[in-house]
Amino acid sequence: MKIKLLVGIMLAASLALTACQHADPASGAEGYPSAPITMTAGANPGSGFDITIRSVVEALQKEKLVEVPLPTQNRPGASGADFLATMVEQYKGKDDQVSVTSLSMMINQLRGKSKYGYDNVTMIARLMTEYFVVVVRPDSRYKNLNDVMEGIKTDPAHVAIGAAHDDEAPFDLLVSAAGTQPSSAHYVIHEGGGDQITALNNGDISVAIGGVSEFVSLVKSGKLRALGVLAEHRLPGLDAPTAREQGLEVTLSNWRGLYGPPDMPQVAVAHWQKVLGQMVESPTWKQLAEQSQFTTTFMIGDEFQTFLAKTQADLKAALKDAGQ
Repeated sequence: MKIKLLVGIMLAASLALTACQHADPASGAEGYPSAPITMTAGANPGSGFDITIRSVVEALQKEKLVEVPLPTQNRPGASGADFLATMVEQYKGKDDQVSVTSLSMMINQLRGKSKYGYDNVTMIARLMTEYFVVVVRPDSRYKNLNDVMEGIKTDPAHVAIGAAHDDEAPFDLLVSAAGTQPSSAHYVIHEGGGDQITALNNGDISVAIGGVSEFVSLVKSGKLRALGVLAEHRLPGLDAPTAREQGLEVTLSNWRGLYGPPDMPQVAVAHWQKVLGQMVESPTWKQLAEQSQFTTTFMIGDEFQTFLAKTQADLKAALKDAGQ
């Protein structure tokens, strides 16, 4: 059985095209932004959401692309679904709220964990793509993904899998590809990589799955061991085989981007699309992206909306194929 979901890496239109599509907010009379903009990660510190939003703030500030303060907060809950509901229900029409999202927004909605999705908010831009990776402690008895799958098949209760809610879907695809029912997987839910790392070190979980950026520094330092990455090919700078190399035909990447409240004023949307387009070309962002194994795949406007619709349809089909 082959289960394949690729969230394709598509490059953004040029900044010149972006300038043609949107008026330059810096030259307008609105003077946006004139007050602090709250930047929110809907998950705990150390999560992919947290790493992404803090990387954005660091790059914007170091490159002096935004002059107002950008206070950053963590609002964990249901892999971003809780803050998504807050954004929809409490901040409609506001211009001072920006949050990070990802494939989790779609997974939460498709699995009934959230009644809201990308069409309920203002999607500003896709920033990057990263792959999922399965990790263990260096002294783990599991040497590869097939060891883990065999453990789940023979004694699932003793294979505790650390995952955020949205990380269950990619791991379910692995279990299904190994010929086992995903319902047998024993998940221990954590709100991101920071909590998963603590649980691994404490022996509370056997394995963890998340975005590469959440674990890459510890894998490189030898404090964690990567069993497999859900990529087409091995990733440069990461000592990890692919799932496909191990006979598990699963490739799955995660996009991340920024969104604002429903009915966010167009002057605010245009501003963020402009400065984010400049940010992803900056030395600071490129350094942060390399450090976290992000692949920059900037996208806005109609192209972004088309990508979102296709990705949600592909994900829905993949989950159905896996019996979800």
